[in-house]
Amino acid sequence: MAAAPAPLPAAVAGWWERVNGSPAWQDGIFGGLAVLYGIIAAASFIQVARIQRRVPEYGWTTQKVFQLLNFVVNGARCSIFACRRLVQQVNPPIFQHVILDLPVLAFFTTYAVLALFWAEILYQARGLMTDRLRSGFYTINGIVYALQGFLWLCLWWNPNHSMLVISKLFIAGLSFFTALGFLVYGGRLFLMLKYFPLDSKGRQQKLREVGKVASICFCCFLARCIMMCFNAFNKEADLDVLYHPVLNFFYYLLVEILPSSLVLYILRRIPAKLQISQYQPLSSG
Repeated sequence: MAAAPAPLPAAVAGWWERVNGSPAWQDGIFGGLAVLYGIIAAASFIQVARIQRRVPEYGWTTQKVFQLLNFVVNGARCSIFACRRLVQQVNPPIFQHVILDLPVLAFFTTYAVLALFWAEILYQARGLMTDRLRSGFYTINGIVYALQGFLWLCLWWNPNHSMLVISKLFIAGLSFFTALGFLVYGGRLFLMLKYFPLDSKGRQQKLREVGKVASICFCCFLARCIMMCFNAFNKEADLDVLYHPVLNFFYYLLVEILPSSLVLYILRRIPAKLQISQYQPLSSG
């Protein structure tokens, strides 16, 4: 008869509880998250400055807006994690939810800009007008922020567990439809590029770029959807408290830090500088 496996040592079995309950570990993990977000924010700001210096005459292009929004989102996350203990002490508690949830909405808007850009390429390739896409983008964002604001008001008026679950499920649903948007528009753009002539300039590079970014964004938002659903119905997976730093670290690393880093690296190229052709003025004689 096989011997029963030896029980794990108490030191190993209680590691999770000791780390989560240790103020030193909490400060270290949240400080580490703040540093990682700060690095991404700095990289995005540098990209905005590089694009502005290279082609100032282009104005606010989609690429520049995307990089600026990344700077804002990651800068906000950096500040929140750097001051995590102060955030936990904010009263009334509804403002804690606003501070922690608002960057999620901003993250959605940031990557919705990228999906909008791909949708505009598809429409222009088919000779269709893109005005409705932009108006739809603004309308959808307005509805999303209005609904989340309404949920915050309800949570303030009646702060019970059911309202908190509904608020988290709203974020989960938003993440699911964003993932679906990347699957649809990213997939359609990928297929369109795939059937371009083989000798088209930049075809292979764009094909790889769209395929990688669409896959990363789809997995990122789908993972957020799953984890937010789990978070909504399991108190042991609460991300809004100080004593779950390890869970916070893996959650934000998987759904924001790694995807943002990879996407910014893939989209690191900036426009080429415009070349003004040299000419000789005509003689008045």
